[in-house]
Amino acid sequence: MAFNQELEAITQAFSGHGVDEKSLVTILGKWDPTEREGFRKKTPHLFTEDHQRHFQRWDDHSVHLLKHEFVRFKNAVVLWSMHPWERDARLVKEALKKGQNAYGILIEVACTRSSEELLGARKAYHSLFDHSIEEDVASHIHGIERKLLIALLSAYRYEGSVVKDASAKSEAKVLYNAIKNAHKKPINEDDEVIGILATRSKLHLQAVYKHYKEISSKNLDEDLDDLRFKETVQCLCIPQIYFSKVLNAALRIDVDKNNKKSLTRVIVTRADIDIKEIKAEYQNLYGVSLPEKVEEIARGSYKDFLLNLIVRGC
Repeated sequence: MAFNQELEAITQAFSGHGVDEKSLVTILGKWDPTEREGFRKKTPHLFTEDHQRHFQRWDDHSVHLLKHEFVRFKNAVVLWSMHPWERDARLVKEALKKGQNAYGILIEVACTRSSEELLGARKAYHSLFDHSIEEDVASHIHGIERKLLIALLSAYRYEGSVVKDASAKSEAKVLYNAIKNAHKKPINEDDEVIGILATRSKLHLQAVYKHYKEISSKNLDEDLDDLRFKETVQCLCIPQIYFSKVLNAALRIDVDKNNKKSLTRVIVTRADIDIKEIKAEYQNLYGVSLPEKVEEIARGSYKDFLLNLIVRGC
């Protein structure tokens, strides 16, 4: 392989989600000092030329990003190997540390797990951090999301098959009126709306979702302006669409490091549950298969591991 081809292969090895370890070993490992200097000079996005002292130094930001890419495979393996309760407890803790931009993860854990799984996450959180989830949410979050998030993370929903259709229709009307009158009373302050979303069974809420569209002609999540309520409804009523959208955002080439982490989180947490349905919805929404998109964007052992988890759901 000519040097320019090798240079392109190495540049690609550093350019995705994870790194292509094979290229680093077979190409970068055999380059002599002249070839390595050529690599440094021809990759200004990785190296900065010090013209006064005549050498090329790693760009600090690039090094920082590469550290994250090198550990992406390790983090995926560790997360996959965890007990699901510990995994969710640690996801909640990390989201609380990161702040408002990560609060969607709290909703994801609260609304896409079964009642027993959410109870298990709360038990694990006690064990790991000597606090309750509710206690830490109350102490860390002081904004308008606080009431909703505490209610969702405290929930223990009925999971039977009985749905009272008349009640679902009535509550769809309650939600419709609350959204229509949100200029008078913000929806994040509406205890009745929060109570419906935090306590009703998922089958019941799916019936509410259906009746809401009959009333409004739009889906409930489409009518909601508040991001946290929108995410809550999607996670409770249309989780495969929600996860497909999260994955698509994470699989963009120019995505930031925090959104990149969503790729690991979603595939690891859904591989044993509904990855088959998520794959079908992803294909339906974006016209490309999820494995093909991962193959295109991810690199190395990280890519191989994710693809193996995706295949589990076939």
